[in-house]
Amino acid sequence: MKAVVYRQNGPSSVLEVCERPQPRVAHDEVLVRLARAGVNPTDWKGRLLSPPAFDEVTPGEDGAGTVVEVGPGVGSHQVGDRVWVMLAQHERPYGTAAELVAIPERRAVPLPDAASFDLGASLGIPAVTAHCALTSGRVSELGPDALRDQWVLVAGGAGAVGNAAIQLARWAGATVIATVSSPAKGALATAAGAHHVLDYREPDTTAEIAALAPSGIDLVVEVAPEVNRDLDLQVIANGGTIAVYGTEGGPTVSIPVRDAWSKNCRYRFLLVYELEERDLRAAADAINAAIADQAFDVGEHHGLPLRHFDLEQTADAHDAVEAGVVGKVLIDLDSAPRSS
Repeated sequence: MKAVVYRQNGPSSVLEVCERPQPRVAHDEVLVRLARAGVNPTDWKGRLLSPPAFDEVTPGEDGAGTVVEVGPGVGSHQVGDRVWVMLAQHERPYGTAAELVAIPERRAVPLPDAASFDLGASLGIPAVTAHCALTSGRVSELGPDALRDQWVLVAGGAGAVGNAAIQLARWAGATVIATVSSPAKGALATAAGAHHVLDYREPDTTAEIAALAPSGIDLVVEVAPEVNRDLDLQVIANGGTIAVYGTEGGPTVSIPVRDAWSKNCRYRFLLVYELEERDLRAAADAINAAIADQAFDVGEHHGLPLRHFDLEQTADAHDAVEAGVVGKVLIDLDSAPRSS
């Protein structure tokens, strides 16, 4: 099979396309022939910054494809099942930038019949992170009406996590405000389903949010906690939650105790790699339920443009994500139809 590997840290030029033997499936594992692989910021950051824990690494946590072999002890999957894949390369040498990947069966989630492989490969880290953020406040389970009468503020509404958070929050009944940095990104957040879209660069953004939600924001999905600290603490409702999943704008956050104290609010910091299995399963179930309700999709019309690359262009795909391309970057591993 064809696979992309790297053996040392460095720029995208360390990535090499080569031939590798077909993976062998172990106990409780399935072998998936991938149609698409998703590229996330953690892929290029790991390749650039984290010394490889194995002799060689195939990057890629997310993907979608078809089960072609099941190992001993597998009871949840059969050959021919369509699946979306999450955390494929976490603590393992080989991820989804390859034609085939062997993974624990719990990392292969049934892909609803109506969902494209493009959608499946766009889930994983972004959608699971969004689900965890949305269940960090006053609800522990996400479903239709779970967030009814709640206000959710999504910072960075045009990013992959922001897009997923908007779609899932709206499906769950919340009123969603998204902040963005340009009219073009605002159009994407609107397409994703945000009820209100504001430019965070404008000086009156805090006042606009307060006017829309005079009782305060129940939940903030935050990617830039230091940059947005003052705004978040001013608009958060009494007892609200600020769910932090990123470090844009700086790796630290300084929280004024009295300001947070006066709101009885809490910060929740999220890292999908450290979630417990029950949280991952709850996220997968809710995401699939939203897909089944036709409330979650990808593509320009759903606020997340797709950027396709061939496997031989994996270095270019990493560079695009590192450069902050707007939309979801996918690696095509077969000729499955592309979403519009």
